[in-house]
Amino acid sequence: MTNVITPKSFAARARGFVAPNHAYSGEVADVVREIAPVDPLYLLWPERVADCAKMFLTQFPGETVYATKCNPDKTIIQTLYRAGVRAFDVASIGEVRMVRKLAPKAKLYFMHTVKSPEAIAEAYKRHGVRSFVLDSMDELYKIMRATDLAQDLELFVRMALPKNSKAQIDFSTKFGALPYDASELLKACRPVATRLGLCLHVGTQCTDPIAYKRAIKVASKVLRASKVNIDVLDVGGGFPVEYPGSQPLPPFSDFVDVITSTLKAEKMDAIPLMCEPGRALVATAMSLVVRVEARKGNLLHINDGTYAGLFDAGAQVRARYATKAISFNGMQRREQDLTPYRFAGPTCDSLDMMKGPFMLPSDIVAGDWIEIQTMGAYSQALRSNFNDFGHSGQIIMKR
Repeated sequence: MTNVITPKSFAARARGFVAPNHAYSGEVADVVREIAPVDPLYLLWPERVADCAKMFLTQFPGETVYATKCNPDKTIIQTLYRAGVRAFDVASIGEVRMVRKLAPKAKLYFMHTVKSPEAIAEAYKRHGVRSFVLDSMDELYKIMRATDLAQDLELFVRMALPKNSKAQIDFSTKFGALPYDASELLKACRPVATRLGLCLHVGTQCTDPIAYKRAIKVASKVLRASKVNIDVLDVGGGFPVEYPGSQPLPPFSDFVDVITSTLKAEKMDAIPLMCEPGRALVATAMSLVVRVEARKGNLLHINDGTYAGLFDAGAQVRARYATKAISFNGMQRREQDLTPYRFAGPTCDSLDMMKGPFMLPSDIVAGDWIEIQTMGAYSQALRSNFNDFGHSGQIIMKR
């Protein structure tokens, strides 16, 4: 439901005219006024994706695997591959098919812990996938049956971690084997795996590097209990993004330093590493431009909401977006005169509300556009078409 658009026709503005070879340069406000989008409009800067990829490829001492679920946009997948990211974490057979088509030579890791046997079989037999994650003995048996007892499997055991209060979403409530079970799974997988890995994940948007230290110490105990040698340690994702307006975060190098120093202290530094960043690679690469359809005091009715590109705002994963008003009539806004606003999405559901606060000029009116920054992570991926309000456009921006 997201298309690349040009400014030349009302039909393009309304429902997405594809023009993949066109790129815009200049100030966002000027570009938006030129296009005058009727639907929500994504702005994508591929160079920012490439810059983040370079950071991981040069600073992380192991393989960088992009978590496709975060943003499966075609341009992002291809930009990452051209930038040097050669491996992708896929969670469904649909993602397997898509990434295999967009990056035919990429290595695919099927990293959902619960997969259908049909998805496993197709991934293995038709798309060349050899790497599968699991967190239960049943899943191991399922993988073995679906691949006809294949002898070239790369198996990854996902372990659960204690709750991490420094992460916005804790994954171990849904995924991962408890330490004792993880040790038993490693023992069971070792004889049938050509490559054996242990996986962990500290949680989404983890702001504390020490969380990785605690996680690696748990992994060390699991390995000692199993008495199994692994071929790779996957430290997962969770690397945070500093959203505008949020508290300053430690630099990525601090996370790398904690990971490497802990591995050395635990005598695990000879084990090859992997990581699975998603948000950290793509969050800063996109903005979302929405239009104000009505103003009621400090409540702005906008043309996108929690059922589409603004799920995070309703869920309070991050309440404070960096917002910037773009006037409809070209008037210069007084950015110093800001008012806290709430947003209401376009659907007929009263749950489609975002309390913010979203700081915008006090004189904002219907017809103005708002640029919501740092929207490259999960915004597009979570869009639905409830009430037929899921349509959006996309353009490529030059730095």
